Amino acid sequence: MQGKLNPSLKKKATTGQYILAVIMLIFVAICTLPFINVIAISLSSKSAILRGAVSLWPVEFSTKAYEAIVRDKSMWHSLFYTIELTAIYTGLSMILTILIAFPLTMKRLKGRKFFTMFIVFTMYFSGGTIPIYLNIKQLGLLDSMWALVLPGLISTFNVIIMKNFFSSLPYELSEAAFIDGANDFQILLRVYLPLSYSSLATLSLFYAVSRWNSFSDALYYITSRNLQPLQLKLYNLIKGAQAIEVTVIEGNANEMASSLSESIESATIIFATVPILLVYPFVQRYFVKGVTMGAVKG
Repeated sequence: MQGKLNPSLKKKATTGQYILAVIMLIFVAICTLPFINVIAISLSSKSAILRGAVSLWPVEFSTKAYEAIVRDKSMWHSLFYTIELTAIYTGLSMILTILIAFPLTMKRLKGRKFFTMFIVFTMYFSGGTIPIYLNIKQLGLLDSMWALVLPGLISTFNVIIMKNFFSSLPYELSEAAFIDGANDFQILLRVYLPLSYSSLATLSLFYAVSRWNSFSDALYYITSRNLQPLQLKLYNLIKGAQAIEVTVIEGNANEMASSLSESIESATIIFATVPILLVYPFVQRYFVKGVTMGAVKG
């Protein structure tokens, strides 16, 4: 009878699905088990951690690490400062990315292939860390928030994704709007951007995550403790320098310094990770669509 699947084909499909499910579970375990271990350590006592008794479940359950973090005002300051820094960086990056990508999709732009190659060139070659540092120093941006915003404001990779997404939209839409008397700015605002929510959400997530997780630029350019983002503070904790630096530089031995342990480090990792994880549910449905549609045309 037509419409019925061959039993052997059905069996092969089921076997393939089982194999795929097992492979996916292995990858999920590889990604999640270390995070679960960090959570378990953050909720375990110092003695249990020193004995090596903590694996995937808290031993001698304790919330002292989180209590120390909650009481530490500098940690909250770093959190809100990092949120502000990430919001400013993401907003400015998206504005510039859109303003670069949109003209490159306009066929009437003379030399757009040259400009595209010029932009792509920067993805493979750069001046290096020392020239960039000297440039920032000459501009007077050292030890300021803008030293963490301006140097990496545009990602060439994200510009290419945005350009390809705009190129995937029917060019006739812009031509029709242009004939109706709309200028380029109006075409961008009223035609392209309303059709680009998925790509905009995806690239905003890329920029936000990259800024939130970055600490190396702050390590190079920032010396004031009140301008250190959360990831740099976490870096200092993990390096074991926090106990000495807080006591000497700030002049007071707070609980974070006096009770520095692996549980404190793990709790700080969770504290720094949860805020950016809360963003994912809001952009998850745009994520795959935004990346794949941006890869349709070159």
